[in-house]
Amino acid sequence: MINLPCSVKITFNASQPICRPPLAFAQLRASDRLPVRKSSWEMGTKWAETVKKAEQLVERTMKGNDASHDASHVWRVRSLALSLASEEEALSSDTDSLQIVELAALLHDIGDYKYLSDPSEEKIVEKFLEEEGIEEVKKVKILSIIRGMGFKEELAGQGNSENCPEFGVVQDADRLDAIGAIGIARCFTFGGSRSRVLHDPAIHPRSDLSKEQYMKKEEQTTINHFHEKLLKLKDLMKTEAGKRRAEKRHKFMEEYLNQFYEEWDGRA
Repeated sequence: MINLPCSVKITFNASQPICRPPLAFAQLRASDRLPVRKSSWEMGTKWAETVKKAEQLVERTMKGNDASHDASHVWRVRSLALSLASEEEALSSDTDSLQIVELAALLHDIGDYKYLSDPSEEKIVEKFLEEEGIEEVKKVKILSIIRGMGFKEELAGQGNSENCPEFGVVQDADRLDAIGAIGIARCFTFGGSRSRVLHDPAIHPRSDLSKEQYMKKEEQTTINHFHEKLLKLKDLMKTEAGKRRAEKRHKFMEEYLNQFYEEWDGRA
């Protein structure tokens, strides 16, 4: 083999040129060619287009939601999820995992049972992933994350992330946005959208809730939601980064509630 600076190097013999000029490559038999692979630029462009379409889907399907579960919530969860993933050794340098995290975060609240007007809306995400040609392995993971990350699934014992590190960061991101200053604002926004009583000392928080009880539409106060769910999220975080961030947000909620009760009772 003679190594010369030309496009295709071949074994030299008397009846064959030392190398073919670049244009001759098109004349090679298909069996002689290397497999054609998309460049990183092409793959990056395709991914950017998919993300953009996902963002548009979020804006289109969630535009009627109240501000507790709107597109801004989704953008925050996406940012949090990617930030948490960057601190997880198993995910930070894995492009496929980061793509799974980003799409799952973007699509996680489309089809939320609290806002469904048509049962067929549950299939929107699955249809989108198929239309975008998302690989089967990625698609299965994304759908699994979305279907299993809710608090009601945790109550049913289904919130397990042992075999899917991407699940943990997306779920933690969603839960971080449910606590702290943002979580407080979202809680009262949602309660107001459902015309819930702000607080009633005669209505006590429910304990040891099952999935069915949690989903049941019954009279409850907005303040009780802190005790039934939000104050429990700190201890349900899956990632170390999520646990660290949850501490500060949890403490802020406790301080807020103490102040709330003092003001409610006229002690402050």
